[in-house]
Amino acid sequence: MASSPCSSGNFDSGLEIKTRSVEQTLIPLVSQVTTLINHKDKPKKSERTQQAIQRVGQAVSVAVGRFVAVGEAIAVENEELKEEMGMACFEARRAGDAIAQLTEVGTAVAPPVDGRTTVFSDRTGMVKAARMLLSSVTKVLVLADRIVIKQIITSRNKVLVTLEQLERVSTFQEFVQIFSQFGNQMVEFAHLTGDRQNDLKDETKKARMAAARAVLEKCTMMLLTASKTCLRHPDCESARINKDAVFHRMRFALQQVIEIVTDTRPCGETKVLPLSIYTGIKDFKSNVEGLREGLYSLPHQALSGQLDAVVERTEDFTDSAYTSHEHREGILQLSQLARQDTDQLIAAWMEAHSLNAREATEEMELSILKTCQSVYELRRELHKVAVGRAADLLKLHAEHLPLRALKASGGEGNLEAVAEYARTLGEQKEQLVETCRLLCHVSGTEPLEITCIHAEETFHVIGPQIISAAQTLALHPSSKIAKENLDVFCEAWESQLCDMAVLLREINDVFEGRRGDKRAYLSLPRPGKHSANLKTVKAVKLDAEEQSTIAKLGLELRLLTSDVDTEVEKWEDQEHDIIRQGQSMSSMAYSIYLFTRGEGLLKTTTDLFHQAEVLSEEGLQLCSSLHTFSTKLMDEEKVVVLSEMEKLMGLCQQLQMGVRTPVQGKTATFQKVDSSIQNTRAIITVMIYLLPVCNKLVRKYKSERSSLGSPQSWRDRQSSTAIKDDVLNGKNSNGFGVKSLEQHMANFTFLESK
Repeated sequence: MASSPCSSGNFDSGLEIKTRSVEQTLIPLVSQVTTLINHKDKPKKSERTQQAIQRVGQAVSVAVGRFVAVGEAIAVENEELKEEMGMACFEARRAGDAIAQLTEVGTAVAPPVDGRTTVFSDRTGMVKAARMLLSSVTKVLVLADRIVIKQIITSRNKVLVTLEQLERVSTFQEFVQIFSQFGNQMVEFAHLTGDRQNDLKDETKKARMAAARAVLEKCTMMLLTASKTCLRHPDCESARINKDAVFHRMRFALQQVIEIVTDTRPCGETKVLPLSIYTGIKDFKSNVEGLREGLYSLPHQALSGQLDAVVERTEDFTDSAYTSHEHREGILQLSQLARQDTDQLIAAWMEAHSLNAREATEEMELSILKTCQSVYELRRELHKVAVGRAADLLKLHAEHLPLRALKASGGEGNLEAVAEYARTLGEQKEQLVETCRLLCHVSGTEPLEITCIHAEETFHVIGPQIISAAQTLALHPSSKIAKENLDVFCEAWESQLCDMAVLLREINDVFEGRRGDKRAYLSLPRPGKHSANLKTVKAVKLDAEEQSTIAKLGLELRLLTSDVDTEVEKWEDQEHDIIRQGQSMSSMAYSIYLFTRGEGLLKTTTDLFHQAEVLSEEGLQLCSSLHTFSTKLMDEEKVVVLSEMEKLMGLCQQLQMGVRTPVQGKTATFQKVDSSIQNTRAIITVMIYLLPVCNKLVRKYKSERSSLGSPQSWRDRQSSTAIKDDVLNGKNSNGFGVKSLEQHMANFTFLESK
């Protein structure tokens, strides 16, 4: 059962709290009730204390009354919950009234003693009322949460009905009408599921929801172009195969969402993730270290069996044709070492048993340490192999040569060339699928395992879809719709490669002890603090196509913030002004990225503009710090830093002016959102150039100051031509170069005129 706030006060509602909103609603109530209960332990209270407690009791009663009124209104609107909700509301109201009565000063029964009065004579009654109140309020909240689930199911059902209609259409006119309705339904579904994803407490479910929503987001555009292609070329078999695959994947993703929100699966079956090597090693190590506390806690066969299971899974690495001989030998040797150390541990363990020892012997303690170290070395080697292969693949396929070749040969109507490049893409797909499987083994957390599985499935599905789209274009080389369709599927492939780069960074973060999830920037501007020049405007929700465009910009922004974080970690002085301001801006940019995914703290366009303004102000503060820093530099170094600082200042001022300019209408708001994100991206790009340069200069200053003993000598030393050349040539020290995604944005035509 998931923990709830009630547990802190020794209360248990008997209901599982699955969402943060329910939990956060209960916390203030638990706090107030706990205050009342704690005062029961102090029988003598001053008049002032009595009055304060009475106010708390009355406040609880009034709040419960308002809360119950909402619950009763929900019950009226939802017949299926009327009886349960009515009973829960009745119990909550009764408990609230009881607490108010028990906290009345007039209910005191003891005579005055030294000017003080004894209150709360009925301690048992107070505890009982508190239990009933928390239990009934929790039940009301959980029942109300069912309404949210019902809304998602209803929205999904509407989408399914329209999806079936789209699958059967035979004319463009009919398709246009139905797809317009479908688009609106998908936007509604996206908002409902996005809110639910953010509200879920279980990180694994959140990851599953994110994966399913990503499929739906990408498939919506695929469905549009694949359906149009089928309508234009109704007798084309490859076009039909392409379209059918999209519809099948959408239905599967829709079903996944419902399984997550209802926490059920068809026919009662349970979904179990394949056990990863990381999980196997973690469980094995836990049992090994547990022997210190319990020599007789498990049979010795259990340890050897666990290790055998881990070693067996390493065959995914050693049996791969893409694993080098050196890496294969390294994995086998470390596996053998882990077996030897485990055998020695079991021998020491059995000897301790024979001596009836009550705790681990010295020999056994040494074996525990050696065994844990050997399995850690095995895990590190597997991590190095998986991450190294993924990084190599991303660099190898950065230019997307097979996709370009398929587009070109398809446009020329060359079926033989399409078949040849399809084989090349197929090989690339197999490499990526296998690499995702290896990354899953070393991912380090269950949510990241789910993301790896999603990436594996995406490559596995989209690869054949690209090929069928290319075959269709080759059969109809003059078809604009067929070309557009191939572009969409290729773009989805490229987008997944970008997602894989982000995933790789997060897996590295976890392995190196940094969490894969970045801290949220919580300092949203309060009214009147940062928005003096902002007119209050109606918040705007973007439609599906606009969200798709913004999401592409957001993905590049996410990669850039990862690059900033990589550079920040290289600084020795983490308290340097440049670093603190850079981290702050990176966190704000990450919040903007989450907005592009419909996640995080920024819910509306107004929130986005506020956050962008704060980021621009922080950027101007960074410019001030850079100017101060430049005064310590020699002339050529100063020119480099000041040149980049001026770029940064101009971009921050441009962003600030843009977000402060009022706009009206949906189109103008979308353009303002687009411009704000692009300006943010440009700002972060300049930061990525500046951070390594400043770091090198700080190191140089520190080194020369320590060796020469004079800060002034730093300026008089040799010039930093190499640093300057690196900046001017656009070189960066991070592992992955971030390429503009704008070149991949296709201007989709809704209908072809000819």
